[in-house]
Amino acid sequence: MVDTDRPAARTPETFEEIAARTGRPLSTVRNTWSRHPAWPAPLEERRGRWRQFDPDAVDAFLRAHVDRATDNALEPERLYTAAELEAAGIGLKASTIRADLSRSRSGGPRRWPEPDETSSGVNRWKGRTAAQALEGRRGYRRTAPPGR
Repeated sequence: MVDTDRPAARTPETFEEIAARTGRPLSTVRNTWSRHPAWPAPLEERRGRWRQFDPDAVDAFLRAHVDRATDNALEPERLYTAAELEAAGIGLKASTIRADLSRSRSGGPRRWPEPDETSSGVNRWKGRTAAQALEGRRGYRRTAPPGR
């Protein structure tokens, strides 16, 4: 008898299939993500010579270590300082935001948008501006201890 209440198990995936599904380069999946200590262990079963991974475990890794938590984390019209953006858990430190802003002003590539408001000498960005800036940035949080 088939149990129809449980969702069907997802087919195990190779590095190449994970890269295609997530829209990331194969080299990022194979050389960066898979070397992270929290990356899921490969399944015993191989497809030819390629190792396979549980897609649910890979998705859990991506949520914990790669995806940025900007969905619903920022109110679109509220103004945020760099420190408040960091505290909101966007995956960037306030110092990174300030450094990227400084670099883009000195003729380098634009890595962070100009503030929406600068009253009292404090840079503030609307939530939607910050969320838009984060869409183009890659996300990867290291778990190595600080100072390494």
